[in-house]
Amino acid sequence: MKSLFKSEKGRKEVLELYDQKLAELQIDYEYRQIETDFGTTNIIVSGDASKPPLVLIHGSNGCAPIAFETYPNLTKKYQVFALDVLAQPNKSAENRLSMKDNSYGKWVHDVINQLELKDVKLAGFSFGGLIILKTLLHDQSNIKEVFLAAPAFIVNGNPLVSLFKVFIPMKRYMKRQNKKHLEKFLGALFTQKDEFALKYLSKVFLHFEMDFTPIPTIKKEEARSIQTPITLFAAGQDIMFPGAKMLKRSSKIFPSLKKSVMLGNSKHVQNRSDNDKIEELILGG
Repeated sequence: MKSLFKSEKGRKEVLELYDQKLAELQIDYEYRQIETDFGTTNIIVSGDASKPPLVLIHGSNGCAPIAFETYPNLTKKYQVFALDVLAQPNKSAENRLSMKDNSYGKWVHDVINQLELKDVKLAGFSFGGLIILKTLLHDQSNIKEVFLAAPAFIVNGNPLVSLFKVFIPMKRYMKRQNKKHLEKFLGALFTQKDEFALKYLSKVFLHFEMDFTPIPTIKKEEARSIQTPITLFAAGQDIMFPGAKMLKRSSKIFPSLKKSVMLGNSKHVQNRSDNDKIEELILGG
């Protein structure tokens, strides 16, 4: 299978930043790699094994260390399993799954079953939210509760706004390698400046074949089949998955919506203050 990394040099540069971020976190952890039906999956595990399990799923163009940095205190209550999502710029296999079926959900259950976890809680940001919802659509029986932060798969934003504020700056950076275009991209999506994101994405955009498949939205009848408690965090200034639109639709289609929170001043990627609020609710859940 052809690699999604455009060169070995590019892979090395991206994964060096992965390792750098993991080292900066200064956490006790272990790597686990398991063979699933969909490819080798890399997992970073941290926390006491006697505590309840929580599976953490990062967003697109991300990796497990970024997920740990986003919610750094979850190990106070949980043993945390942060997955490197397949076909993303990280250490898992590069097999790209379909968003049209429940393949991502089957993959997560494969991971959970091989880890022999019971009564699992799931938490995910953006594309990680889509993966979690696909997990529930495939099988809810071993999932205790889920937490979704600015998730994909519920609503989509205005495609023209996304085109001009997100995709055109990204493409211009990829073509010209001028950081001003990357900074424009980050400014549209990030609530606060993130120097690591600037370094990491500057490499990812140049060296990794990203997936530009349109994000689908969950069907009403699918959403109504979900009985697992959902806590939803919507971002008021999110141009990708607009917060007000998300809360309005979620309240109508999810019978198991336990709590919904509007982060009014947040863009798609939350700042430290809003991530602390999310983390507090996960710890209290």
